[in-house]
Amino acid sequence: MKREDCKRQKEGAIAYYEKAGIVLTEQEKENIEVIDLNLGKVREIGLQLVTYVNTERVCAKEMVLFPYQTCPEHKHVETNGQQGKEETFRCRYGKVYLYVAGEGKKENVQAKLPDTEVSVFHEIVLTPGMQYTIAPDTLHWFQGGADGAVVSEFSTRSTDETDEFTDKRIVREPIWED
Repeated sequence: MKREDCKRQKEGAIAYYEKAGIVLTEQEKENIEVIDLNLGKVREIGLQLVTYVNTERVCAKEMVLFPYQTCPEHKHVETNGQQGKEETFRCRYGKVYLYVAGEGKKENVQAKLPDTEVSVFHEIVLTPGMQYTIAPDTLHWFQGGADGAVVSEFSTRSTDETDEFTDKRIVREPIWED
């Protein structure tokens, strides 16, 4: 990803945090992580997040999804004897389309199908104040609605670098271009 694109994504994310009434320190604004997954289309496939805390036991983050931006299908797996991450998403602004294993058909999803491999279509729609907990080792993907979304994540320890993505083209760690 180009650094100028990253800067634009961060600025856009800050505007969404402000819409949601989430106050960030200057240091937190600087530390917003832009996840582009090295597919070259971060506005469609990726997300923006700030991590408040990530210890051996707990993690708290704020995520921004721009309109129809998708975090692709993945699961949090056991690593070094530690159970995969359990996470609770709480919608703060906008609408989030969350997909997990269960009943549901591809042709019935309300989200725009992403340009990545997906295999789970049980739909949970989150609006402000609603939340959903995802168990460890559960395939899931999610997308912001027409107005984008801000989502708080509360979880056990986050080791996102070990996430297993269904689409094998995805690379979690950023590769920077000047």
